[in-house]
Amino acid sequence: MDLKDFIQVAGVIDQAEAQLLVKSGVEYLGFPLRLPVHHADLSEDEAAAIIRSLKPPTRAVLITYLNQAGEIVEFCHLLGASIVQLHGEIDASELRSIKDRHPTLAIIKSLVIGLHPVEQLLELVQRTALYVDAYITDTFDPSTGACGATGKTHDWRLSRQLVRYSPLPVILAGGLTAENVRAAILAVRPAGVDAHTGLEDVSGRKSQEKVKQFVSEAQEAFRVIREAAE
Repeated sequence: MDLKDFIQVAGVIDQAEAQLLVKSGVEYLGFPLRLPVHHADLSEDEAAAIIRSLKPPTRAVLITYLNQAGEIVEFCHLLGASIVQLHGEIDASELRSIKDRHPTLAIIKSLVIGLHPVEQLLELVQRTALYVDAYITDTFDPSTGACGATGKTHDWRLSRQLVRYSPLPVILAGGLTAENVRAAILAVRPAGVDAHTGLEDVSGRKSQEKVKQFVSEAQEAFRVIREAAE
């Protein structure tokens, strides 16, 4: 799984929005399903139909809080998803079991800033790095208990610490918008970024203008980092 300059937009609500994201240059579309806090944006059947209609290089990411290997693998097969983003608490043994059952399934594990001290997140990386393909930081909202799609940023210095420590790619999420994504990438130096509510208009749909600007700003920031490393 190549996560270089990874740009994901999550919370796809229908086929029209998926097409809007693809036309705006988004290659990873996130589908949050089976969630403990938020309501799903669409049904599982609708998600499966959209996922199976996507053409390379566009890829779907199942975003879920499931924590049992068998159920996760079965759900990915049902949807046709080749990447799963796990936001719930899950044992390393279950992650290992997912790899045993579905070796080609790419696993992104969340590191939720504010839910656990950064030292605990570093220990989580140490325990799970053998069984996942990447990590994604996000923001905990104590008012709702949500560990994602909060629309809130966190201390980017903590995410930068995780990027430096992790042997695997780290994706930055949490309150990202077209206005702050460039500064976030330059501060954190992540392998990729993810946005959700920050790209929506007042109706709750993704704004094509915001999405295009987000993609452009992210790509420019990644370019700056690449050139600085050369």
